[in-house]
Amino acid sequence: MTAPPGSDPRPIAVLDLDGVLAGVDHRLQHLRRRPKDWGAFFATMADDPLLPEGFAVATELARRHRIVYLTGRPERYRDVTEQWLRRHDLPDGPVLHRGDGDGRPARVLKPELVRRLATTARVAVVVDDDVGVLDALREGGVTVFHADWATSAAVLRDAQAAGET
Repeated sequence: MTAPPGSDPRPIAVLDLDGVLAGVDHRLQHLRRRPKDWGAFFATMADDPLLPEGFAVATELARRHRIVYLTGRPERYRDVTEQWLRRHDLPDGPVLHRGDGDGRPARVLKPELVRRLATTARVAVVVDDDVGVLDALREGGVTVFHADWATSAAVLRDAQAAGET
C-alpha cells in the first residue's frame, strides 16, 4: 500500500484492526463456539463496520506519523483487509499479518512483530484493544494506547489469547 517503512523519517504509529478500526460484533458468535470457527469468523470481515473512534485516532495519528497496521488476521486475508482499509478511506500504510498457520497468542505474536518493525524506525505508539498485548508491549518499553471503545473486546481478546487462528 505504501513505501517501505525505512523510507519516511516520521515515527511509526501502529494500529490494530479488529476491535480498534473494524467492528467485529457481527462475527463473534463463531468464537463463542467450541471449537472456535476461525474460518467463519474471518469469512464476513469485509462487512465489518468502521468504528468512528478508531477512524478518528488513525486520522489524528497520520498527521505526524507513518501508519502501520498490525493484525492477528492470517496472511491469507491480506487482499480483503487492504480492500476494507481503502474502502473506509483509512490512512495509507502497510499491513502486517500473522503468518498462515501461526497460532501463537496475540500477546506473543504482536510484540515480536513490533520489535521487528522497531529495527526499521522508531515506533512512537501502538493502538490495540487487547490488554494482554498492551501489557506485553508496555513491558518492552513501547508506548501504548488502549482502544477501549469496542463492545466486543473481551470475547475477541479471550479468543486471541488462546491463539489457534
